[in-house]
Amino acid sequence: MQCVILAGGLGTRMRPLTTTVPKTLIPVADTPFAYYQLRWLVAHGITSVVYSIAVLGDMIRDYVGDGSRWGLPVSYVEDGPELAGTGGALRLVYDAGLLHDRFLVLYGDSFLPFDFNELVHGFESQSRPAMMAVYRNQGRFDTGNVRFANGVVSLYSKNKAGASPDLHYIDYGVSALKASLVADRIPAAEKNDLADIYHRLSLEDNLAGWEVSERFYEVGSPSGLRDFEGWVAEHPVSTWAEASSYSTATAS
Repeated sequence: MQCVILAGGLGTRMRPLTTTVPKTLIPVADTPFAYYQLRWLVAHGITSVVYSIAVLGDMIRDYVGDGSRWGLPVSYVEDGPELAGTGGALRLVYDAGLLHDRFLVLYGDSFLPFDFNELVHGFESQSRPAMMAVYRNQGRFDTGNVRFANGVVSLYSKNKAGASPDLHYIDYGVSALKASLVADRIPAAEKNDLADIYHRLSLEDNLAGWEVSERFYEVGSPSGLRDFEGWVAEHPVSTWAEASSYSTATAS
């Protein structure tokens, strides 16, 4: 399965660090975050990666290279002179002819300690054009933005400020999509946000969901970085070879 990693954000919450280092290369225990993310992906079913890059993107190219260090091919697509948004970035990957028919999309600052194979298999076992991994957050780590039951996201609220109190789930940070959805729903050469696409899909009964029981981690904020550093200290990379059967995802 292919994974598109959206790594073109400005990282405003992590300034001044991100004025010289992209979020995906923020040091965690003296190692760039991308090392951990790619190491986990390749151990859990991902066979190729496309990075969507923008500001400081050359640093990502220089560090990750062709992906041979992790044993998977890596390609790159650059945003234009103005950021295209998360949806627009996917459209650029599509227009470059690099998207597989089915793929995962992940943020470059997210570490998701679950078996990505589970999401892939869940997506392939149903007919909706998109499947969002969701976590029963109940307000613990961020404001809930998903109404989820019986394998379906019936509401994805893009506006957290006005979110309903019955949104007990949150977008986990990775989704499975069909390339045809990008072609049909995201216009070329326009700025677009994936949140808007997910919102419309949820209202149309076209957004499946896959529940994950392990909390998410991220390095896009100082508190998130501290939490992930703690997780890495408790889960050394040397133990990840045993994680190929790791599975915390459960269908609901």
